[in-house]
Amino acid sequence: MKKRGLVKNKIIKNILSALAVAVFGFILLNVAFLFDFLFQSLLLGFFGIFVPIDLTDSNFSGVPPIMHILFIGLIGLISWFVFKSKLKVIYKAVYMTVPLAVVFVTIGMFFYQWPIVGYLLGILFGISVLYYFYRTKQPWIYYYTLILISFIMLIVGLFGVEI
Repeated sequence: MKKRGLVKNKIIKNILSALAVAVFGFILLNVAFLFDFLFQSLLLGFFGIFVPIDLTDSNFSGVPPIMHILFIGLIGLISWFVFKSKLKVIYKAVYMTVPLAVVFVTIGMFFYQWPIVGYLLGILFGISVLYYFYRTKQPWIYYYTLILISFIMLIVGLFGVEI
C-alpha cells in the first residue's frame, strides 16, 4: 500500500518521469545514431548497385549532406506517427529526444565552419519549439526534454565532442 502511495505522490512521479526521459532518452539517442549509420550504409549499398564509384570520396562532397537530409526526413516521418499516436506523454517525451537532437546536430554539422551562426540557429530553433509548446499548452515534460537536449547539445558543441 505504501508503494502505491509513493508512486501516486506527484513530486516523486515527476522526478521519476524526468529521470526516465534522461536515461531512456540517452539510450534511444544511441539507438538513433546506430540507425543513422545503418540507414546511410543501406543507401550507399543501394546506390552502389547503380553507380560503380565510391560516393563517400571527397569528390562527391554533396552526398553526405543529402544522405543526412534523407535521414532527417525519415526521423520526421517516424516522429509524425509517434506524436499522432495514443502513446502516453512520457513515451512521447522520451522519443522527443531523438528529433530534437537530430535537428541540433544537423544545425551543428551544416554550420560547423561558422559556429556563431550555428549557435544562433540552435537558439532560434529552441525558442521556436519552446514557443510552440507554450502556445499549444504541452505538458511540462516536453519543456524538460527540450531544455535537457538543448543543454546537452550545447555542451557537445562547446567541447567539440565528435559524434
